[in-house]
Amino acid sequence: MQKIINAHCHIYPEKIADRAVIGIRDFYDLDMSLNGKVEGMLKDGAKVGVTHYLVHSVATTPKQVKSINEFIAETVNSNPDLFTGFGTLHPDSEDIQGDFDYLIELGLKGVKLHPDFQLFAMNEERAYKIGEVVREGGVPMLVHCGDFRYNYSNPEQIKPFLDKFPEIPFIGAHFAGWSVWKEATEKLAGTPNLYVDLSSSLYELTPEEAYDLIHAYGTDRVLWGTDYPMWESDSEMEYFNKIDLTDEERSQILYDNAAKLLNLE
Repeated sequence: MQKIINAHCHIYPEKIADRAVIGIRDFYDLDMSLNGKVEGMLKDGAKVGVTHYLVHSVATTPKQVKSINEFIAETVNSNPDLFTGFGTLHPDSEDIQGDFDYLIELGLKGVKLHPDFQLFAMNEERAYKIGEVVREGGVPMLVHCGDFRYNYSNPEQIKPFLDKFPEIPFIGAHFAGWSVWKEATEKLAGTPNLYVDLSSSLYELTPEEAYDLIHAYGTDRVLWGTDYPMWESDSEMEYFNKIDLTDEERSQILYDNAAKLLNLE
């Protein structure tokens, strides 16, 4: 049976999940049926046979960093065979190094950033300070990329960061450019340290367009994910299965690439 890693899942504590989901819904003007809670993620993933989840959340203020990372670590520790956790950092923290050291101490395996939520550009000094810490720590980053409404994480901001920190395995969410997919591919495909996930993208792309993006980045550089709680696993898998991929390519994207990047095997 095909193993499946959902490589892009936001999760929230019970007491704030409803409010967090409403915030996401309003930010992207999107109808959402999922609740952002761990149990909701597991129920949704079971529909397609997800066997492992990469979970994370984002701090929109520096004071949120510690509690978010502790929540993610607690979730991972509840079932380490099922979850891998990435921690959050904030560019305005007074102690980015300390925050990073603590998330590593908690057992988290990488860093997730969302420049459009956190209001910083990936090609500015605040981002580079985070990059220096992550590079020295030797872990991957997952970064939201792209939004036609803003200039925080579009290709012209992402490319300088990739070039400055070639040692960091960098996962560019949403084919490295949500809503600017073609521009992102033209400017970023072939960058040696760049991986991409295909979350929050397939709804807007034809199977032929998705095929072209996957092969532009390389089938060994693409990860399957749903951007939980934004999209349901069964509909995302239905979109994915319409793409004309070989069985080997499908296995790479659904499991092998993420397993290698996350050191699961």
